[in-house]
Amino acid sequence: MTLRQQLSFPRRHARTQRFTLGAPRAFTASPDGARVIFLRSASGTDRVNSLWVRDLEDSAAGSGEGRERIAADPAVLLGGAAERLSPAERARRERSREGSGGIVGYALDGAGQLAAFALSGRLFTAELLAGTTRELPVRGPVIDPRPSPDGRHVAYAADGALRVIGADGERDRVLAGRSADEGEDITYGLAEFIAAEEMGRTRGYWWSPESDRLLVARADMTRVRRWWISDPAHPEREPVEVAYPAAGTPNADVRLYLVDVEGAEGSGGAAGADGAEGPGGARTEVVWDRARYPYLARVHWSAAGAPLLLVQSRDQCSQLYLAVDTATGATRTVHRDEDPAWLELFAGLPAWAPDGRLVRIADEGGARVLVVGDRPLTGPQLHVRAVLDIGEHDVLVSASAGEEAADPEIGEIHVYRVSELGVERLSEGAGVHSAVRSGEVTVLVSARPDTPGTSAQVLKDGKRLAAVASYAERPSLTARPRLTEAGAHRIPSAVLLPTGYQDSDGPLPVLLDPYGGPHGQRVVATQNAYLTSQWFADQGFAVIVADGRGTPGRSPAWEKAVKQNLLLSLDDQIEALHALAERFPLDLGRVAMRGWSFGGYLAGLAVLRRPDVFHAAVSGAPVTDLRLYDTHYQERYFGGGPQDVPEVYARHSLVTDDGLSAPESPARPLMIIHGLADDNVVVAHTLRLSAALLAAGRPHEVLPLTGVTHMTPQEEVAENLLLLQVDFLKRSLGMSRAEAEADAEDGPSPE
Repeated sequence: MTLRQQLSFPRRHARTQRFTLGAPRAFTASPDGARVIFLRSASGTDRVNSLWVRDLEDSAAGSGEGRERIAADPAVLLGGAAERLSPAERARRERSREGSGGIVGYALDGAGQLAAFALSGRLFTAELLAGTTRELPVRGPVIDPRPSPDGRHVAYAADGALRVIGADGERDRVLAGRSADEGEDITYGLAEFIAAEEMGRTRGYWWSPESDRLLVARADMTRVRRWWISDPAHPEREPVEVAYPAAGTPNADVRLYLVDVEGAEGSGGAAGADGAEGPGGARTEVVWDRARYPYLARVHWSAAGAPLLLVQSRDQCSQLYLAVDTATGATRTVHRDEDPAWLELFAGLPAWAPDGRLVRIADEGGARVLVVGDRPLTGPQLHVRAVLDIGEHDVLVSASAGEEAADPEIGEIHVYRVSELGVERLSEGAGVHSAVRSGEVTVLVSARPDTPGTSAQVLKDGKRLAAVASYAERPSLTARPRLTEAGAHRIPSAVLLPTGYQDSDGPLPVLLDPYGGPHGQRVVATQNAYLTSQWFADQGFAVIVADGRGTPGRSPAWEKAVKQNLLLSLDDQIEALHALAERFPLDLGRVAMRGWSFGGYLAGLAVLRRPDVFHAAVSGAPVTDLRLYDTHYQERYFGGGPQDVPEVYARHSLVTDDGLSAPESPARPLMIIHGLADDNVVVAHTLRLSAALLAAGRPHEVLPLTGVTHMTPQEEVAENLLLLQVDFLKRSLGMSRAEAEADAEDGPSPE
């Protein structure tokens, strides 16, 4: 199949945001089991999400599958006006890699009857039983509104303060805000950059179960270094100032306060219990050894026990689980973890079980296990990844096969019920499964290797009750990954050949298409994960996706093998390539790599360090000077900042102050792509690499993307990036001439 016949896929892939638009997401089940709440856009090309409710009472009564209804429609609420985002909201969405619009998040009260959400910087609530929506008159722009558990109040962040308003729209007031001597570098109720980008903590405040108090984070960015992100295409615009904590530099100073809801005033300074003056209600500082444990990683507050904190040391080798005395703000240590490499953070944890025992995930005996109290409830057969729900008698977890599993189940992730009696798998069939649960109702979301997209089933007591419709478009091609293990390290891999390939077609030029680094699993047992890889394969490549050491999902030792040696990631790509060449038609004389972010770094590393193996690379948004990436990420893997282990940073960087770092010959073709508005991997990485390549006399291509961040949501940009990469790779591997000759022999394209 020629390139001209395949041009429709890049456009549809971009327009549908990788065929995710229109699929239901962000599920919540109400505690009474009467409804499921979720977000979904109106079609597979509509970026604007509405808030939906699936009523389950009809299903339970046996009169059908219930009904779906829109609880909040942005088009109606905004009167057809375009959505307007504040800089703070844009930054928040960038941290969560949110590319859609409309209602992108919501929060519920304890009964699951009142939803609160921000839309175009305004605050709305939806009465899910009555089916009504109203706007609350507040100061904006609003960020992260959340109802109190009793549904009487809604808290939200705005202009650096945490505010609260009655659900009836009365008494909008400050709960925690800046005092007269606090500047704009201090915020209340928001997650700081490091928490949102690296820790998975997107929140900055938490309601008490009784709805009378909140825990509020105060982030002081005064000492964080400032960077400026400019827009060269618009020289009339001022650069945007960004507080970016690069490796080895100061982080935000984060404190936590208990704040009373009652007594907060609309303005003025109530004296806090810690003696601090500032707008809002009486507040008590939560006290722990912040000098030793500066990272506030997790906060949990439920009726099962005292507020629970997880705090980490800066080297992330030590962490404490702390219970908070709500009367004094003092904390006591519930548990301590230590690890010579680092300690991972997990979704859904820490938390209390209903009986008051601590629930956590731990690395014990070479396995990643679920621990309740002092007892591990799983063993090395499972690699526990997250806690999805904690019930009266069991814990719902997400897990993949462990090192001692009978079947490696390559790329599969399943949902399990874990209790004192054992482990039971809830999800069925190969795929990647996740779930949310409340009481007897579970929403099971599944993506499978033989079916595009995802399916969402509502279960009650383990039996199928209903399905939630997806409006996502079906892809115009079918991915055919061969999932396997490669090499002595049994590296999880996927191999994709051109559609219709036959053995008589001979060896194919090879394109490695990895992420290849921490927190990024690419080898998964789903169809949609390989659509772009299959499209590249259909352009005449054998495409390999490999997850080497450092990637998640296998074992603690597998992930932590890269401590101070992320270069193992490239070694494993090469090992997988050579092992797979013994079983698949790979032309090892024509090998390229493409990748984004860590994958972009890996692609650059491939052609600079191993030109004997790799003949071309496309490096997207690469980290090239590792001193320019953030504290929590770099210091975890390198064992400190650049001032502590300068040789480790120099050895891993593509470029140093002296130019290219350890380049090998011959020089190979390299295309570098970078968004000029990227505030995560700033464009300085690409500019420094390009300057060093030029100084070394090495030809290369740079593709700057105006107005593009670390994501590429713009339709035209995302489409053309695929086309330009194919063109570059074919030119670089000598494929263009051979393809042109083949097309001439085949005659004109039918299109």
